Amino acid sequence: MQTILVTGGCGYIGAHTIVDLIQNGFEVISVDNLCRASEHSLKGIEQITGKKIKNYVIDLTNKAATEQIFIDHPTIKGIIHFAAYKAVGESVEKPLDYYENNLFSLVHLLQLAVQYNAKHFIFSSSCTVYGNPDSIPVTELTALKTAASPYGATKQMGETIVQDSTVAHPLSSILLRYFNPVGAHPSIAIGELPIGRPQNLVPAITQTAIGKLPKMLVYGSDYKTRDGSCIRDFIHVCDIAHAHTLALQYSIKNDKTNYCDIFNLGTGNGITVLEAIQAFEKVAGVKLNYEIGPRRAGDIVAIYANNDYAVKKLGWTCQYGLDEMMRTAWEWEKSLVK
Repeated sequence: MQTILVTGGCGYIGAHTIVDLIQNGFEVISVDNLCRASEHSLKGIEQITGKKIKNYVIDLTNKAATEQIFIDHPTIKGIIHFAAYKAVGESVEKPLDYYENNLFSLVHLLQLAVQYNAKHFIFSSSCTVYGNPDSIPVTELTALKTAASPYGATKQMGETIVQDSTVAHPLSSILLRYFNPVGAHPSIAIGELPIGRPQNLVPAITQTAIGKLPKMLVYGSDYKTRDGSCIRDFIHVCDIAHAHTLALQYSIKNDKTNYCDIFNLGTGNGITVLEAIQAFEKVAGVKLNYEIGPRRAGDIVAIYANNDYAVKKLGWTCQYGLDEMMRTAWEWEKSLVK
């Protein structure tokens, strides 16, 4: 079996991807320092797959500690790198924390990937690299605008670091630009588990609906969109997870060196924040207590994906619609209070 290192493996997308990797025949090792996640997800992974996952509680900005993983597991063939701070608003408030964490960890991993011949490198990028695009949907060839937040800037810089490293070293890299992952595994054994007040829309919705939050804010109602709220491309986390497995298989099958490719991972449908709330209310049968607030620093107006390239090259298709995203997110939220 081929061994894959998943960084941020206890996190939301990392945990779902570990499940998908195991179900497609990979051996997986996780590293997660648990500063933004919980080992709770490891129990869920084991419940779904029957496999117990080893997690190294290591900070990737500590290169010596990170290297020990490669010493312990010399058969690591590839790396899927999720571990990063990811809250747009927080990045505006704490830019230096974001630059230190997101960039140092990436550089260390790439250095170790080269040193230990783990040539297949999948980088968790984001649609934030497009900034406020001139036109939508965006394709992989859409020009990148100035990032709207330090978080987005770290993803732009991260892509450059991966691309430059791939040119200089025998790596095969893939940059996955994904849009807005939501929902939970259909088993409801794993899902999104934000620490502290949720920064993303759907956990804010579900936590408000269940009473953990008294109400939620919709940030801005004066954007030039069909209802005044921001437009996003919401995609089920399991569809995102499977794309990582397909990207890894694609890289291993082609086995090229000095090769880097880029894929958008979105449904191709732009949904406004208010439409997402309405979809949740319909599926859950719950009236949400929300109010309109001011715009939030770092938010872009509208973005959604053209995913034709991923469909063509990876054979990837989205299996879950918006109702299923909201249903699984709600079932997951309810499971947390049992």
